[in-house]
Amino acid sequence: MFETIVWDLTWQHAAIAVVIGYVLGSIPFGLVITRLGGHGDIRDIGSGNIGTTNVLRTGSKKLAALTLLGDALKGTAAALIVGALFGPIAALVAGMSAFLGHLFPIWLGFKGGKGVATYLGILLALNWPIGLAFAAIWIAMAFTLRYSSLSALTATLATPILLWVVGTPLLALGFGLMSMILWAKHHENIGRLLNGTESRIGNKSAPSSAPPDPQTET
Repeated sequence: MFETIVWDLTWQHAAIAVVIGYVLGSIPFGLVITRLGGHGDIRDIGSGNIGTTNVLRTGSKKLAALTLLGDALKGTAAALIVGALFGPIAALVAGMSAFLGHLFPIWLGFKGGKGVATYLGILLALNWPIGLAFAAIWIAMAFTLRYSSLSALTATLATPILLWVVGTPLLALGFGLMSMILWAKHHENIGRLLNGTESRIGNKSAPSSAPPDPQTET
C-alpha cells in the first residue's frame, strides 16, 4: 500500500505532517511528569536526560512508567492522526518527525531523549506485528544479557530487516534511517559495551570507571 500511493503525498500534506509530528514528539513528558511528581527538574538528576531511565533515577517506578508510556504514545498519536488525515506515507513522515522532535525538542535547546520509546510507539502505529517483534527482542535480550542499551540497539537493528522481509520497503527505509540516528545517539553506550563498563539492568550504580550515563535513555 505504501508503494502504490507514494506520489499522492503533496508537499502541503508533508509539511503539515512534519509540523504535527515534531510538535507532538517534542513534548518533554519526562520533564513534565517529574515536576508534577515533585522531583523538580529531571535535567538536574543523573545524566540530565529527559528519558525513562533517568526518570527512574528519581526512585519512582510509577513516574518512569508514565514517562515511557507518554514518550511511546506521542509517536503513536502522530502517526495515527496524520495517517487518518492524509494516508500512510504522511503517517510515516509524521512518525519520523515525532522521533526527531523527541531527540531534538526546540523547547529544551534541542537536547532530548534517545528515542527508543518513541521509536516503538511509531512502529506499533505503522506495523504493530513488527512492533510486537521489537518488544519481544528487547525483552529477550534484556532478560538474558541484562543490558538495556544492547537490547534497544539489537531491536532497532532487527526492525528494518523485518520490515523489508514482510514486504514494506518504504517502512524499512524510514525505520532504517531512524535506527541509524538512534545508534548515533547511543555512541557512548556502544563504547561502554565494547570496553565492558556498561551498567546492567538492576545495578544500583555504574561501575567506578564508567561515566555518569550508565544505561540507554528513551
